[in-house]
Amino acid sequence: MDKDRSACLILAMAKSIRASDIWMLLRHGVSLSAVVAEPESITSVIADQKAVRRWSELRPQLPQLEDRADEVLNWCVRHQVNCITALDGTYPPLLREISVPPPLLFVRGESSCLSMPQIAVVGSRNATPQGLRNAESFSRYLASGGFVITSGLALGIDGAAHRGALQSGKTVAVLGAGVDVVYPRQHQDIYQRILEGGGVVVSEFLPGTSPLPSHFPRRNRLISGLSSGVLVVEAALKSGSLITARYALEQNREVFAIPGSIHNPMSRGSHLLIKQGATLVESPQEVVEQLGGMLEYYAETVVTTAPECSGEEKRLLSAMGFDPVDVDSLVISTGMPAKHVMQMLMLLELDGKVVSINGSFQRLE
Repeated sequence: MDKDRSACLILAMAKSIRASDIWMLLRHGVSLSAVVAEPESITSVIADQKAVRRWSELRPQLPQLEDRADEVLNWCVRHQVNCITALDGTYPPLLREISVPPPLLFVRGESSCLSMPQIAVVGSRNATPQGLRNAESFSRYLASGGFVITSGLALGIDGAAHRGALQSGKTVAVLGAGVDVVYPRQHQDIYQRILEGGGVVVSEFLPGTSPLPSHFPRRNRLISGLSSGVLVVEAALKSGSLITARYALEQNREVFAIPGSIHNPMSRGSHLLIKQGATLVESPQEVVEQLGGMLEYYAETVVTTAPECSGEEKRLLSAMGFDPVDVDSLVISTGMPAKHVMQMLMLLELDGKVVSINGSFQRLE
C-alpha cells in the first residue's frame, strides 16, 4: 500500500489527532509517513504544547491503527472504492479552499466528477409536490448544460434533485454515513443509478459508518464545499438546508433560493435566505447567469472535445427561426436528444446567438 495514503488514513482515524493537525503538517511540507514512523519528530514543527500532547498520544495507538488502515484500504480495493487523500492530485480543488477540508474522501464511481463544475441542490425532506417538481426540473436543466448536481441522497428535495440530474447528466451524492451504507434505504435505486450513470457517491466517513445525526452537518459542509453554488428549493426555518446555506456563505459560494407561498412553512427558510441576501431565482437560467464564468470554462472544454458541434449548432439555429420556441419543439424538429439540445442551447446563449425567454429560446442572429 502507498505509505502516505496509509499514513493519512492512520492520522485521520487517530482520536487524538484533528484534521487541522494533518493540514498543518501538509502546509509545512512534512511527510505524513515520516510522522507516523516517528511521532516524536513532530516537536520540530509544532510549538503549541497542547498540540504536542495530542501527538504524544499517537504512539500507543499506532499498532491498532496500522492494522485498521490496512483493513480499510484492502476493503477499498475489493469493493472498487477510491480512497482519495489530501496528497492526491485528484482531490477536489474547490474543496481544498474551505476551512480545514476533510483529509481523505471515500469515493465510489467516477471520481473525476468531483472536480467538475457542481451546483448543490438541497431542501426539505418533507417537500411539497411543487417543491419536488422544481427540484427535479431545475436539476434536469442544469445537468443538461454540463453542471454536476450535488446533493445528500435524503428523502424529499435531495432525491428529486438526483432524479432530475440523472435524466440529463451526472450527479454526486454526499453521504452522512459510510460510502457503502445507503441511507435512506428507499434510495437504493437512486444510489445504483448514480453509479451506472457515471456519477459519484462520496463520504468522508469510514466504510461501514452508520448515519448518526452528528454526521449530517459535516455532510452538508462537504456538499457546499464541493459546489460553486447552492440552490435551496424548500426549507423550514430550522433545517439542514439552512446549515448548508450558511456553510456556503462561509465558503464564499453563491446561494440561490426559490421563493414559495407565504402560507407554506417549507418556504420560510428560503424566504429568510432571500432577506439575508441570497439570490432569488425563478428559473434555472438565472442560476446559469450567476455562474456564467464557470459555465464559459466548461463550454470551452465541450467545444474542444466535440468536433461535430458547429454543424449541429447550425442545424439547431436553422430549426429555431427567429420566434421563441420551446425545447420540446426543437427536439422534435431536429431529431436530436433533449440533453444534447439543452447543452447546445446553453453554449449558444453564452455565445450571444440565442436568448432564453420564460423557458423558451429565441434566435438572435
